[in-house]
Amino acid sequence: MDVRVERRLFTVEEYHRMAEAGILSEDDRVELIEGEIVEMSPIGSRHAAAVKRLLNLFLPAQVAGRAILSVQDPIRLGRRSEPQPDVALLRPREDFYASEHPGPEDVLLIVEVAEHSAGYDRGVKVPLYARYGVVEVWVVDLGRGVVEVYRGPEGEGYREVRVVGRGEVITPLQLPDLHVPVDQILGET
Repeated sequence: MDVRVERRLFTVEEYHRMAEAGILSEDDRVELIEGEIVEMSPIGSRHAAAVKRLLNLFLPAQVAGRAILSVQDPIRLGRRSEPQPDVALLRPREDFYASEHPGPEDVLLIVEVAEHSAGYDRGVKVPLYARYGVVEVWVVDLGRGVVEVYRGPEGEGYREVRVVGRGEVITPLQLPDLHVPVDQILGET
């Protein structure tokens, strides 16, 4: 007897209803990726430090009026995905996205910090961001000591992919006067 097993994929609305019903809580480290509820890696101290360094580099004074700084908040990508990137710079909006989570058209830059999840970020999340037209993604690979820069979404990938290391500076496409030293993202070795 051949038994066929099918996965049950969830929509963003169903995912939110699970939270409202108490099935998922704000403390659950999960995100919705292509209809599947995915447990996120625990945040290690190096990962947390890199996020804090990014926040200091993207200080509100640096981006005030030009971007909203978002930290580990949801980005809605279609009906079945709502990842929570470590850092995002969003188009300014008066309500600060109180009426709905930002979508791909609202994103100026997404930054994923990877202490142990670089393969997942590179193989699952970056193609997801490309598919929905997120213009620029950085993957901070703490293990390799580099930042991967993805620009120009096209299908499941990006037209431009650069790997930058210590001693180099990255400038977000949408904020060309903001110069971000890679050394300051990576911190001490």
